[in-house]
Amino acid sequence: MEILTDQRFRKTFKYLRALFFAALIMLGISILLVIGILVYAKVLGPPPLTVPQSSLIMADDGTVIGESHNGEKRYWARLEDMSPELISATIAIEDKSFYEHNGFDYKRIAGAALADLKAMAKVQGASTITQQYARNLFLAHEKTWKRKLREAFYTIRLEMNYTKDEILEGYLNTIYYGNGAYGAQAASQFYFGKDTGELTLAEASMLAGIPKGPSIYSPLSSLEKAKSRQKIILTTMHEDGYIQKADIETALNEQITIIGEHPHNQTETAPYFQDAVRSALKNQLKLDERTIETGGLKVYTTLDLKQQKMAEDTVEKNLSSESDIQTGLVAMDPKTGHVKALVGGRDYEKSSFNRAIQAVRQPGSTIKPLLYYAALENGFTPATMVRSEPTTFRFDDGRAEYSPHNFNSKYADGEITMMQALALSDNIYAVKTHLFLGEDTLVDTVKKFGISSEMAEVPSLALGTSGIRVIELAGAYSMLANGGKDVSPVLITKVENHKGEIIYENKNRTEQILKPDLAFVTAHMMTGIFDRRLNGYTSVTGSTLSDELTRPYAGKSGSTETDSWMAGFSPQLVTAVWTGYDQGQKIELAADKVYAKDIWAEFMEEAHKGLPVKGFKSPKGTVGVYIEPESGLLATQNCPVKRLTYFVSGTEPTEYCSSHLPQYEESEQKPDDHKEERSEEDVPWFRKFFRW
Repeated sequence: MEILTDQRFRKTFKYLRALFFAALIMLGISILLVIGILVYAKVLGPPPLTVPQSSLIMADDGTVIGESHNGEKRYWARLEDMSPELISATIAIEDKSFYEHNGFDYKRIAGAALADLKAMAKVQGASTITQQYARNLFLAHEKTWKRKLREAFYTIRLEMNYTKDEILEGYLNTIYYGNGAYGAQAASQFYFGKDTGELTLAEASMLAGIPKGPSIYSPLSSLEKAKSRQKIILTTMHEDGYIQKADIETALNEQITIIGEHPHNQTETAPYFQDAVRSALKNQLKLDERTIETGGLKVYTTLDLKQQKMAEDTVEKNLSSESDIQTGLVAMDPKTGHVKALVGGRDYEKSSFNRAIQAVRQPGSTIKPLLYYAALENGFTPATMVRSEPTTFRFDDGRAEYSPHNFNSKYADGEITMMQALALSDNIYAVKTHLFLGEDTLVDTVKKFGISSEMAEVPSLALGTSGIRVIELAGAYSMLANGGKDVSPVLITKVENHKGEIIYENKNRTEQILKPDLAFVTAHMMTGIFDRRLNGYTSVTGSTLSDELTRPYAGKSGSTETDSWMAGFSPQLVTAVWTGYDQGQKIELAADKVYAKDIWAEFMEEAHKGLPVKGFKSPKGTVGVYIEPESGLLATQNCPVKRLTYFVSGTEPTEYCSSHLPQYEESEQKPDDHKEERSEEDVPWFRKFFRW
């Protein structure tokens, strides 16, 4: 009996020893496995925290005009910018030991397991904030062991590589609050119409209750259930020491206004401008499309909402609804290049083709100010005379001919000045000047003005036969308006990433490209297109607009068989307008030929309302004298028409006009002092206040 007992004891001992060693081995394996997991997690490094976030496009006053996202409205907010009450409410109801545990709340897990065991069902969750954040970032919400194991692994990686505040910030910016609002900032704006940093205790406690079941606890779904959940959260906050007991009743009795609307739905605002901004982000800033659309960017632009509406309203008002004529308009500040308004067509829904920045069209006579700037650089003056008459130019020993024509075949049949030629848009003067300078001169000058479109070295280039873009012409005229400084069209002033870091900021360039004196002389000549009488002609190209204009402008119109242009500026604003058919059909109707002028004049007048009336300030090295336009000589008191004209100092005429002196007094008459007051005849009222 004793022997049998001893055998049983030894057998039991061996079994227990084997079991012990097996347990020891299993423990060792488990420890090694845990160490291996931790080492592997450390080797992998921090998991990426990037999530799709809405990118916002803003006007120059900070108003959001556009938003892009993948269906999830999310605007990242820093933890320090969030309401402390929202942070406390979230921690109290979701994970009260958040700052104490290492990603897993083992006590809570055990409690949840016991509760589930008693109920024989899943009745209590034990996920920490870190676990929920891992799930939101990397995993689907399926209930499988594989998903749970992956969730645990990502939780370890998050806790190993990020601070608690970084994890909490990420969680609050990724959790779903219902109604398409992802993250606390989007939810706060949707439900209460305010930023998350402005939430009251009542609002914060109600918002913190929504993620448990957005379709149940949203105040838009059931205000009663939302209030019930809010009370639970407030009570928990009191138990955890975040608030006083009196705060509970105060918050519960607070009248909360529910908005229930996302704030950034103005995607229809300036759609052509928004497209241009996205193109600039991609092609100039070299950002990829995913970053642009869902990278949480804040794009600050130059758009002036008031001027944009003026431009759109003016286009709609002036273009006939029965016409298929299209348009492109760009308005910009000549000092900074900031594009203040942009219209790329009549209806974005019907055609998103941006005619302001994509269409390349013949500019016609709007190219002539650039030609005459080049002429001034090469010794011409506003009084340089060239004969205007029907002319045939022959090339290649007579094998090629070119016969340009003036509008309506009207010619001076005599010599005219450059000032007259520009105002009257005389084509013979332009072609002769172009050929005299050499065909490559205008090509080089156009590049100097910032126009990158290809130019053909042909005689007709002087008449604008090589296509350019509307935005290019606006940029070129800006250089004349600002005294010759390099100014490229600017759409974006600053771009911030989702962290609020500046990744791009525009720096205004002030490089002097043109000669200031010649730029001013050219700009001043361009004011002549609005004069009622510049010589024997009854009108100049802009005379039909004179009655509509209430301040000084410089400008130039242009037309081809298929294109109609008007561009011009004040010291404060440059605007270029094109009208025509998309497919290049001829503009046949007379009414269709004046659209560009009418749009330009009305928009410029509207855009300048409330602004001080400014004239163009003459720079050093220029002198203004009164000229008799027909002769190009200094005017006398007997000249019926005289115009103040600016020259580079030393190039002004020194002879006086004698064409209008009475015969019997000719030998005795003294020339009029050309610096005295000019004649008031046919002078618009506003010019009386600005003696050029």
